[in-house]
Amino acid sequence: MAIGVSTYAYQHRADPSAPEPASLPAMLHEIADLGGQVFQVCDHPDLEALTPAGAAQLRAAAAERGLVLETGTRGTRPEHLRKHLGLAQSLGAVTVRSMAFATGDRPSHPEIVERLRAVVPEYAAAGVTLGLETYEQLTTTELLAIVEAVDSPHLGIVLDPANCLANLEHPRDVVRRLAHRVVNIHVKDFAFTRREGWAGFTLASCPLGEGQLDYLDLLDVVRPDPARVHQVLEHWLVPQDDAAATRATEADWTARSLRTLAGYQSGH
Repeated sequence: MAIGVSTYAYQHRADPSAPEPASLPAMLHEIADLGGQVFQVCDHPDLEALTPAGAAQLRAAAAERGLVLETGTRGTRPEHLRKHLGLAQSLGAVTVRSMAFATGDRPSHPEIVERLRAVVPEYAAAGVTLGLETYEQLTTTELLAIVEAVDSPHLGIVLDPANCLANLEHPRDVVRRLAHRVVNIHVKDFAFTRREGWAGFTLASCPLGEGQLDYLDLLDVVRPDPARVHQVLEHWLVPQDDAAATRATEADWTARSLRTLAGYQSGH
């Protein structure tokens, strides 16, 4: 089963304020060096800005390093999703992640269904699958109802159970309710820790295998098809004491988590 890394694991290292911000090609080569097989360019400004020549170069670099490219955006406006279908095709990507809402655009659930019914057949004709990610702005019930109303093998769910915690949904329940519609997995471990003074808790990301996400249970329940459902690492890294330490921690988490994820595959 293909495993890899999202641009969300490079938020601090790709920040324009970094001394040498990580570019998409630099991320691609690092992921390949770490043993990853998938690079998901998700919600990244350089994706929207790609020229045809830039897309061709990134696609060629991925092919040379043996990486699968995936893309990601937000929103369901048909014209926006058509643009990202074109970007996916230019990169040779067959999976596009999106979210139900985007900045300044919060359609009703019937409107989301109407939009998706208009554009998903175009994704299907191109051999590209669109996945809507789980997150707290929609309940699991609402997201599943939208996907099942469209009912296409080229529309499914990007499963990230950690995102549902803010909506008071238990990750194990989310996994079981959505397993049959999963087309992509975002791998993000998390931990609740007591705040100083014992007044409340902090929910934050952590390296895979060191938190409260039961990832082996997720694999058992979802039983993802290795030919089409890829597992992509992300982080919610809380800034460290200084920017340099934050970037170093982010790099360490990515390498360690990818090793852990590879170990899950070999032992599963």
